[in-house]
Amino acid sequence: MQSMLSRMIQLLKLCSFLALIYELACADPLNDPPDELCSSTSNYTAGSRFENNLKDLFLSLSSNSSFTRFYNTSSGNDPDRVYGLYMCFNYVNGNDCQSCVSLATTDIVKLCPNSKEAFVGEELCQFRYSNQNFFGQLNVTGNIPKQNEVNISEPQLFKGVVNNVLSNLAKKAAFDPNMYATREEPFKDDTIYALVQCGTDLSANQCNSCLQKAISDIQTCCFFSVGARLFSRSCYLRYEFYNFYQVLPSSTDNMNGESSVRKIWMIIILTVVPVCLVVVLIAFVYWLAMNKKSKKRKNEIATQGPIFRTVHGQHNTDFQHQNFQGRNEQQDQELPYFDFASVSAATDNFSDSNKLGEGGFGTVYKGILSNGKQVAVKRLSGCSEQGSTEFTTEVLLIMKVQHKNLVRLLGFCIEREEKLLIYEYMPNSSLDFSLFDANRREQLNWSRRINIINGIARGLLYLHEDSRLRIIHRDLKPSNVLLDNDMNPKISDFGMARIIEGNEHEANTAKIVGTYGYMAPEYAMEGLYSIKSDVYSFGVLLLEIITGIRNAGFHQSKRAPSLLAYAWKLWNEGKGLELMDPLLTNSFSSDEFLRYIHIGLLCVQEDAYYRPTMFSVVQMLKAQTMTLCRPERPAFSVGRFTDHYETNPNSCSVNGLTSSGVLPR
Repeated sequence: MQSMLSRMIQLLKLCSFLALIYELACADPLNDPPDELCSSTSNYTAGSRFENNLKDLFLSLSSNSSFTRFYNTSSGNDPDRVYGLYMCFNYVNGNDCQSCVSLATTDIVKLCPNSKEAFVGEELCQFRYSNQNFFGQLNVTGNIPKQNEVNISEPQLFKGVVNNVLSNLAKKAAFDPNMYATREEPFKDDTIYALVQCGTDLSANQCNSCLQKAISDIQTCCFFSVGARLFSRSCYLRYEFYNFYQVLPSSTDNMNGESSVRKIWMIIILTVVPVCLVVVLIAFVYWLAMNKKSKKRKNEIATQGPIFRTVHGQHNTDFQHQNFQGRNEQQDQELPYFDFASVSAATDNFSDSNKLGEGGFGTVYKGILSNGKQVAVKRLSGCSEQGSTEFTTEVLLIMKVQHKNLVRLLGFCIEREEKLLIYEYMPNSSLDFSLFDANRREQLNWSRRINIINGIARGLLYLHEDSRLRIIHRDLKPSNVLLDNDMNPKISDFGMARIIEGNEHEANTAKIVGTYGYMAPEYAMEGLYSIKSDVYSFGVLLLEIITGIRNAGFHQSKRAPSLLAYAWKLWNEGKGLELMDPLLTNSFSSDEFLRYIHIGLLCVQEDAYYRPTMFSVVQMLKAQTMTLCRPERPAFSVGRFTDHYETNPNSCSVNGLTSSGVLPR
């Protein structure tokens, strides 16, 4: 009951907050028409090839704007080729981004008719095109500052605080993967809300330079105003006395003006209050029903047969409550608990004939349940380093994530020293089983390899950004990618995965686990891991998939210390096609092959900052016309690679490396 009252209070606070935002939105004098920069020296004629290319460019940019907040591409061939990009501000959702970009394509033609080079700044985005390639090039000329008409009472004091806030944000954004940063700074009885953002085609130094010039311009013209913003061709900044980047206005604001803002917010307020009350009532009824249901379930569990056995003298339900805290009774029931006897019978008492593979934390067996369903059973070894903590981690993580490119956990079992995980069965085994065998690799034609790469990328993107948690896998390698009937990839083995808090970008550990050859250098040497660690592993995996060459042990060929070093050398010499798997001769596109090498090298750059996020990687894989920046030097690993435990297999290992399975699972 106390919990329900707390939720009711929170909902009422939300209603009050929305009312406050309504007042601020109506008072905001910055809902102005778009601002533009037009070329006065270069024009195109109506009906020309340049105009047709420009229309095609607009369509391409608009079609991508619901998927990504930054996108650049070109259309046509020289001398009529046209380059363009848009940058939606990072707090904008996909629908509003698309609406803003569509509006910008209309406004830019009206404001800069027949111009071969133009820029327009809208409320939620900025848009630019040119007949010259400007991608990755800094341009701080013609910055457009805008200021609020209301003046501050102490402009010099305010100027100093704003300058400090924006300068710190500029440095932060320059080293942020999305080149975006926000900050809230107290000022007397108010709070300054500030935002800066750069185009992600810029380098860190370029981003910082652009923002420093923007700060200088805004401090010169607008320091006496309570709010201001500045449009630049390469970056953007804004600050206000209200939180403009968390409460997003409707995408129609630009079209209908200030009056539409008032109407929309009035509708929202009049709608939200009754909805809040209805939600509170429904939540209260639901809580009563679930409370009754959970009590009933506990009574049923107490009278169940041998399926609920003891774990070191504890009832299994007690174990679940202790190790799965924070999950309600209904969620606990979503994952079936298997009794040990039924799992043992399904695997023919864990016979060697059913063994699919052996890993650092135990053995995987094929099993057939009593209903005829095929499963893969991961049996953790008695001396496995994956104890209750890692076991709980894997169960919890896989229960919380559901994606077509992640392996599905069907259930688990705990009995005395036994800890078992029951997965869906993958008939085509793990990726390394097919990829590193010359005969089996023939079934991996170019289109299948591209499908596998894209599936792994989408699975990682889900873990990093789209799931309820930000999850770092930490052990991505071919043996941890399983293939289903149609050779679609599914990422598996989450025992080493870690959750990163929403505001954190990295963490560190004194216990290094994973597989050398796939570990990012900052993780292997310093224990630092982040989403960029998984990006590195993905880059290694991508290069292995398209070349058919295993990174581990590559140094033995004496061609280079690693596959990464060899790929870097050939790519720089313009000989990237020499990396081609001979089995792909009749099924691949040379341009696409070189592009994938390029993307792989971007992922394995030595400095984690320069590696793209998986969101950017998915966009690069999908958009063949997207311009790719030049990769920096990758991390060159020299020495012996290993992919197995180095101690006596009969003893308890303390090595953090994991091993590969080679049979279907």
